[in-house]
Amino acid sequence: MSPRPARRRVAVVGTGAIVTGGHLPALAAHADRVELVAAVDVDRSRLDAFRQSAGGDVAGYTSTGAMLDAERPDLVLIGTPPSLHREQAVAALKAGAWVLCEKPLCLSLAEYDDIAAAEEASGAYACVVFQHRYGSGAAHARELIASGELGAPLVAHCQTTWHRDAAYYAVPWRGRWATEGGGPTMGHGIHQYDLLLHLLGPWREIRAMASRLVHDTESEDVSTALVRFANGALATVVNSVLSPDEVSRVRVDCADATVELTHLYGHRNDDWTYTPARHVDPARAAAWRTPAADVPSSHTAQLGAVLDAWDAGTRPPGSGPEARGTLEFAAALYKAAFTGRPVLQGEIGPGDPFHAAMHGDHPGWAPQGRA
Repeated sequence: MSPRPARRRVAVVGTGAIVTGGHLPALAAHADRVELVAAVDVDRSRLDAFRQSAGGDVAGYTSTGAMLDAERPDLVLIGTPPSLHREQAVAALKAGAWVLCEKPLCLSLAEYDDIAAAEEASGAYACVVFQHRYGSGAAHARELIASGELGAPLVAHCQTTWHRDAAYYAVPWRGRWATEGGGPTMGHGIHQYDLLLHLLGPWREIRAMASRLVHDTESEDVSTALVRFANGALATVVNSVLSPDEVSRVRVDCADATVELTHLYGHRNDDWTYTPARHVDPARAAAWRTPAADVPSSHTAQLGAVLDAWDAGTRPPGSGPEARGTLEFAAALYKAAFTGRPVLQGEIGPGDPFHAAMHGDHPGWAPQGRA
């Protein structure tokens, strides 16, 4: 038996709530495989509070570059506002570190190209946090759908109906294209439709609408889409921050069964239900029950998958084509909504305004002075 690899040296960039509430518990859960050695934050008091809560001998820095030069970590976890992701991910990759970055990985397909180039030059990888893929319920559903056990996928619904008030958007970087990259399409619903893509595979065509109905923001506060998948399935996608009764839901109607996930910010096995068609033998349907092992969707589950890939010497899940595919879906939804015409998978490339920015410099949506 080959010896177990030494613990990976990890640094976190940003020490706000997503890092303390998501990444720090994940690191603790995998303490036999990782060691937190450094943290970066421009706010010295917040940095010091994080170092104290993290325990151990965690070095503190107010500059990502200085941390990378001094510590040379194996893995960098990024939990800063979205406008900083591309620059920080590229810097970490150039330093030879793998990256696990909060969504969105970057603000445009053009920025993704910069990250992909840095990956190729360094041999390291950049993954985006889409933790809903990694719960045992999601893994089980994907296996059943992909194997054809539930019959052909036919109709799907993906719903992120959340509520955010004016105080939420008082944070300066929220609701602005240059700092958040978009509205609920980029910052909220992206988790659910990433899971939909994970379950159903490639899409082929998207038609969409978006609007600012309540909030005084540059970007939308609601969007809806109709999607045709390569396997023929048709889906609806709703992304909202206007909904008093908050819920996250993914439903896929296959020829032999409906599989549905209902949750809010994370799921366990009991959040998944399977409803067989009338013609299905009950003994067959019994085998669809979610597995005995209950792995919640979480940063912990995704970090484990990244570490497993590292140990195996393979590209980690949530990187490369998977990361780009979800970002392309967002860009296509915006293009379809703002232009009023269908968008086909693969059509947004260099030279397309929606490749450079999610607003596509479209009149009425681009920041003032650009359209």
